[in-house]
Parts: sequence; C-alpha cells; structure tokens
Amino acid sequence: MMTVTKSLFVSHGSPTLILEDLPATRFLRRLGSDVARPKAIVAVSAHWMTRMPAVSGAARPETIHDFYGFPPPLYALKYAAPGAPDLAERLAEALRSAGFQAVIDPEQGLDHGAWVPAMLAWPAADIPILQLAVQPHLDAAHHYAMGQALAPLVAEGLLVMGSGSATHNLRALDRGRHESVAQWAQHFDDWLVAAIEAGDVAALLDWKHQAPHARMAHPTDEHFLPLFVAMGAAGANTRGRTLHRSFTHGALSMSAFAFEAPSVS
Repeated sequence: MMTVTKSLFVSHGSPTLILEDLPATRFLRRLGSDVARPKAIVAVSAHWMTRMPAVSGAARPETIHDFYGFPPPLYALKYAAPGAPDLAERLAEALRSAGFQAVIDPEQGLDHGAWVPAMLAWPAADIPILQLAVQPHLDAAHHYAMGQALAPLVAEGLLVMGSGSATHNLRALDRGRHESVAQWAQHFDDWLVAAIEAGDVAALLDWKHQAPHARMAHPTDEHFLPLFVAMGAAGANTRGRTLHRSFTHGALSMSAFAFEAPSVS
C-alpha cells in the first residue's frame, strides 16, 4: 500500500543553509522529488507572526531577506514562484468557517522560513506558494485547529509545509560546528520523533509538560508552532513519518516529518 503525503514539517535552520552543503541541505534538495507535486504550497513560517490568523494574498510574492549580517550572496537570491490570491481567499474562508477571525494580507511576501526550504525543494519556482502566519501568544491547540480547518483543501492537492525548528535555543548553539550534540537537545528530539511516529497527538499538544527539556529546547514557541498546523492539516487517521534527522551547531535540530494517510496502490 502506498502513502500520500498530506503535509510536512521542516526545520529551516540558518538562512545560510541554502549556501551550505549540510545533511539538511541535501535532504531538502531531494524533498521535492520525494513527495507528489502539489497544486500549491502553504508555507506556515515561524517568521511571520500576527495577532490573528493571516494569509498572504500577493500575486507575485516578494522574496524577503529578513536577516542581517549574512554573506552578500544570500541577499541576491530571489524565489520567483507565483502567489495564489484565489487560494488565499479560500484559505481565509475555511479558517473563518472554523471560527477564526482570519484576514488576508495582500502585501506579505515570502520570508526565509518559506523561501529557503521551497527554493531547495522546488527550485523551478513553478508551484504557487503563499504563507499562513502563526500566533505565538496562542497555544499548540490553536494551531492544530487551524490546520484542521485546512484539511479539506489539502484533500484537493494543497501541501501545507510547516517551517520552523525541532529545537530552537539560539543562545545554546555552538557556533564552532562541533559534532557533539547537547544532551538536552538530543533528548527533546528523541521524544518528538517518538511522539510523532506514535501519532500521540495528546502528548504533542501538551508538549510543554510532557517533553523533556521543553523550555530549553524552545525558550519561545514560534519555531515549534508550525508543526501543529501541519499535523492538523493532515486530518484524522494520519501517521507521522520521520524524513530527516541531523543537528547543526550542536543543538539546532533539523528534524523533518511527513504526515501521511494510506492510499490505494
């Protein structure tokens, strides 16, 4: 029996990931050929934070270089994929029908949480892409419910790509690129992989209490919240599959997951 990928969570790492030859870079370069070509991509990026759910509606989304002090070649990169204003309207309506006060931002472009993994996975930039914001003042259950509201559109061939980080404590990083991994980061990542592969939604939604070293792994929530949108978007009776595991800077997990449902072979 074959499986159909409904949604993804990827750890996007540093913006320089796209310029480097790391295990996570090589994984993302293969990703586009490893999943069925979607009709459109909704990138749920940790770097677009709003007070209420927001969808980007630009027809030609700008490539946003939302970082400072990085190598000049990074600022020359442009991801020229089309937007999807009509789909943005449908997403917003789906969220409103589920009880969310969703808005459309016609100017929002693609921040690096969206365009870095998209450029690596789909370099031809020929698949429409738009963004969905996270609300870091709200919890995992809110974001899971947002994903659930999108499940009918996913069934039509839309791919929801949560883009954040499996661990994200920038103060704890080892910038010297040492190969050893901090014990707390490894323990949190091991717990996350086990919970996702077991389909333990209850434990994941209660991650702050159940995950080891939760606040060390995520001093703030925004890089973890896209995971819950991806989980919810996959709908009921889905399973999580680990696509990739590696670390950068000794504590930044680059784990990635697919949420899938069985399909007829």
